[in-house]
Amino acid sequence: MVSKYNNVFSITILNSITPLSKGLNNFLSKNMTANQFKKGSYIVRSGEFCDRIHIIRKGLVRGYFNYNENEITTWVSIDNEMVTSISGYFKKEQALENIQCLEDTYTESLSYEDMHFALKHFKEMTELNRILMEQYYMSSENRSFMARIPNARDRFEYFKSFTPQEILNRLPKKYLASLLNIRPETLSRLDLKYQEI
Repeated sequence: MVSKYNNVFSITILNSITPLSKGLNNFLSKNMTANQFKKGSYIVRSGEFCDRIHIIRKGLVRGYFNYNENEITTWVSIDNEMVTSISGYFKKEQALENIQCLEDTYTESLSYEDMHFALKHFKEMTELNRILMEQYYMSSENRSFMARIPNARDRFEYFKSFTPQEILNRLPKKYLASLLNIRPETLSRLDLKYQEI
């Protein structure tokens, strides 16, 4: 069956969150852009401007910042999730973190200008934006709580409680260790199940 919409993946995902009007579906179909990133490449680097929000069709993405010559992973996202630079996209400022693809990654993205046009002209876009912001804040709260748990095993157990198993299966151990703020050898002692790149 041939869809009447371009970027049908994103259209389907967004309509599963809240029903969108024909007009908004058409607008998103015409204005979203398909993107492809090779493994190891960047959606945005720290200091650059990020003017697009991405829905991951397929791939694995992490956010990280550099501190004392170390890369500190702060979050990871996989298929069907959204990624962008919070400071870069919403404040139109330089990105504070790097967003790197850990697998060949395919996304569909919407520009800042088109997002705000949709918010202004389609009332259901405001509802969609509210729901997405709630999901973001819930995820951010979980990561904030996790970071304050002093024991490595308890921190990992808490992480597993809100993280899809697929992320644990796909995320290389060095990035998982960084995300959990533990040394790789400590991670190994915890007997975690992970896959190497």
